Amino acid sequence: MISIIIPTYNRAQYLKEALDSVLSQDYFSNAHGPDSYELIVIDDGSTDETRRVVDSYESEIKYTFKPHRGVSSARNLGLKLSKGDFIAFLDSDDIWKKEKIRLQMQYMKAHPEAVVCCTQETWIRNGAFVNPRKKHRKHSGWIFDKVLPLCLLSLSSALFRRSLFDEIGVFDEDLPACEDYDLGIRLAHKYPVVFLNEPLIIKRGGHEDQLSKKYWGMDRFRVRALEKALTLDLSGNQERLVKKEMLKKCRVLINGFEKRGKKSGASEYKKVIEKYGLNSTEQKKERR
Repeated sequence: MISIIIPTYNRAQYLKEALDSVLSQDYFSNAHGPDSYELIVIDDGSTDETRRVVDSYESEIKYTFKPHRGVSSARNLGLKLSKGDFIAFLDSDDIWKKEKIRLQMQYMKAHPEAVVCCTQETWIRNGAFVNPRKKHRKHSGWIFDKVLPLCLLSLSSALFRRSLFDEIGVFDEDLPACEDYDLGIRLAHKYPVVFLNEPLIIKRGGHEDQLSKKYWGMDRFRVRALEKALTLDLSGNQERLVKKEMLKKCRVLINGFEKRGKKSGASEYKKVIEKYGLNSTEQKKERR
């Protein structure tokens, strides 16, 4: 069984298209019947027409309403309620192409050692198609060094084996944003990532409720994730890469806080640099 988990919060205007894209998957409509998947919607405290949208479907959708605690809490509850051997997440403003699950399952069945399979994306911002920048290019294989600068794990594109979450853990509910970045680091530390270079999802962005617009200085949360990464069983080179990225992000934050006249914020990240000896790590590398 495949468990599809859709966390949502006040996105009734997008939710129907997301649900339709799941229910129209050819993997479910052809050789595999309704028993091959479950569709779980976790409503993270919506006050709009979200429940009405879900109730308009005759097909069985497992709907759960919960107090608003953020997307990590919603995804984790979905994981707890799910029964599938495979897990797929879909953000409620994104859309799957009808062949997505079929092509991913073909790969996962042929490669039982693979724990996650991601796909290429089509990006739409404010209703217009846009080309991702070079830094957003996806990679296959051991990509630990690639996931440190920014999040390359697109959850809406990924299909996971359930066992992965038993091993690396679930989403960090203490992170109000960049929870996917944190998960991507833990995943890439343990396993290679499979990437299908075919655009099988449509990612829609630009709306005001996106976390990247809600929070200033997203690197604040990435630094916290990198601090967590230092508690992993890293190789010497992996530790160096993490500290190098921490130093870079701390400097960006210090500069941003100082420009805004917020000395206490700048001081916080100067202390992070001092705590982990990030400047000295960089100096040692330069001497070598």
